Amino acid sequence: MHKASSSKAYLAFDLGAESGRAFLGHLHAGVLRIEEVARFANAPVEQGGSLHWDVARLWLEMRRSLAGLKQTRLEGIGVDAWGVDYALLDGRGDLLQNPYHYRDARTEGVMDEVFQSVSREEIYFSTGIQFMPINTLYQLFAAKKYEPGTLQAAHQLITIPDLFNYWLSGNLACEFTNATTTQMVKAQTRSWATDLLERLQLPSRLLMPIIEPGSVLGRLRKEVIGDSALADTQVILPACHDTGSAVAAVSARAGTAFLSSGTWSLLGTEVDAPVVTHESLRLNFTNEGGVSGTTRLLKNVMGLWMLRCCRQSWAAQGREYNYQELMELASRQAPFQHLVDPDDPCFLAPHDMCSAIDAYCRSTEQSTPANPGAYVRAILESLAMKYRFVVRSLERLINNPINQIRVIGGGSRNRFLNQFTADATGKRVLAGPAEATALGNIAIQILATGQAASLQEVRGMVDRSFPTDVFEPCCTDEWDKQAERFRQYSQKVNA
Repeated sequence: MHKASSSKAYLAFDLGAESGRAFLGHLHAGVLRIEEVARFANAPVEQGGSLHWDVARLWLEMRRSLAGLKQTRLEGIGVDAWGVDYALLDGRGDLLQNPYHYRDARTEGVMDEVFQSVSREEIYFSTGIQFMPINTLYQLFAAKKYEPGTLQAAHQLITIPDLFNYWLSGNLACEFTNATTTQMVKAQTRSWATDLLERLQLPSRLLMPIIEPGSVLGRLRKEVIGDSALADTQVILPACHDTGSAVAAVSARAGTAFLSSGTWSLLGTEVDAPVVTHESLRLNFTNEGGVSGTTRLLKNVMGLWMLRCCRQSWAAQGREYNYQELMELASRQAPFQHLVDPDDPCFLAPHDMCSAIDAYCRSTEQSTPANPGAYVRAILESLAMKYRFVVRSLERLINNPINQIRVIGGGSRNRFLNQFTADATGKRVLAGPAEATALGNIAIQILATGQAASLQEVRGMVDRSFPTDVFEPCCTDEWDKQAERFRQYSQKVNA
C-alpha cells in the first residue's frame, strides 16, 4: 500500500439539487477524514415562466468557500454535481442564459417527437441510457424547438460541473461520467454519438472533448483567488456526476448493489462493460460511465424528493416538521395502508405532492393518507417496494444474485427506510457513508495525485475510515404478500 509521508489536503465541491457543500479532506497514514467547511442553498429561479438554476449564485458561494481557505495548501480541487442539465456559452466563453432546470416543463411530450425521427431501440443500443424526459438529449431537442436562436448563437455546450471547472481553471472539457447522463455518448466507444445528433438536426459542433475522471484539467486561476496558498492548485476531475463520485467511494460489485439515496434513488451495481440488451431496454436500465473504466448499471428511481415536497406543503400550511419527527409519526401508522409507484410521472414535478399522492390513491381505489405520518409511511414503503422490483430486475440482467445492498448518500441516515429496504428486498443492507459523494470526489483526487496506487486501495481507505451500519431483513413474508398489489397499482395507473 502506498502511504503518504505527511498529511495531504483536498477540497471537494459537492453540488446537489437542494444545496451545495464544500468538504475539506485530510489524508494521513492511510486514514481519511473530512470536514464540511461551507454549505449553501441551491434554489431554482423562475424566469419568463421557465425554471432555471442560479449558477451565478452557486459560483459566488464557491468563491467564498475558497476565500475562507486561502491559507490552506491543497493537493487538488474537484467538483461534482447533478447530471443531465447543461450550459450554453457564446463566442467569448460567457453564459448565454441561466441553465434550464431539469424539472422545467419544456420537455413534456418531446421524447415522442424524438422517436418519430430515431427509434427508442436505436437510441438505446447506441447510448445504453435509460429513457427519461429530463435527459440532455430531449432538453436539447426542446431548445431547438422553442429557442432556435439561442442554440444557433451558442459556441459550446458543457454540463453543469464542467461549467464550474471551466470557471475554476479556464479550460473547457466534458468529464466522461457526467457526459454519459446526456444520453448522447456511445456506450461502447465512450465517444459522442454525433450521428444520433445529426439525425435529430442537433448541433454536434457544440460538444467539447470528453475527458476521463482522474485527469488534471488545469490549475486554479489567479483571477479566482489571487495571491494565496491556493494559487496554482490543481483542478482535478473526479467522477463529476455526483452518483459517479458516490459509487467511486465504495465497492459495489460481485453480489453487492449500491443504492445512492437522496433526492433521487439510484440503484444498481458496478460492471466491467455496458449491458445493452433487449432485456435491459425493456427494463429501462441505464449504463452510466464509472471510474477506472467501469460502468454503473443502474435504474433511476424517484427518491426522497417526494418527502421533501410534502414537508414543503406542510410548512406552507404552518406545520413545520423535522425528519426525526416525521419518522416518529410514520412509525405509529399501520403498515401498507397506501402504496404508490414513485416513478409515476405525476410525482416528477407536481404542484402539490400530497395532492398528487391523494390522486394516485384514488385512481387505484385506495383510501388517501389521513395525516403527515401516513404520507411519510406511504412514501417510504413505496420506495422500498420499488427497490425490491429493481433488485430482481438487476439480478436477471447480470445473471447473478445480489446478496447485499450498500446504501450511500444522505438517505443512508434514514434508519426507517434502511430497514424497509432490507425487509422488502430480503437482502442485508449496509448503510453509509452518508457523505459518499464528497468522499468519492476526494478519493479520485487522491488516486490522481499518486497517494494511492489503485481504485481498490483508495476504496479501502474509505472503508477503514467510515464504518457502516448493518440492517438484516425481517418480516419479508409481509412484504411478499404486498408485492403483487404494488405491481397491479403500477400497471393500472400506467396502462
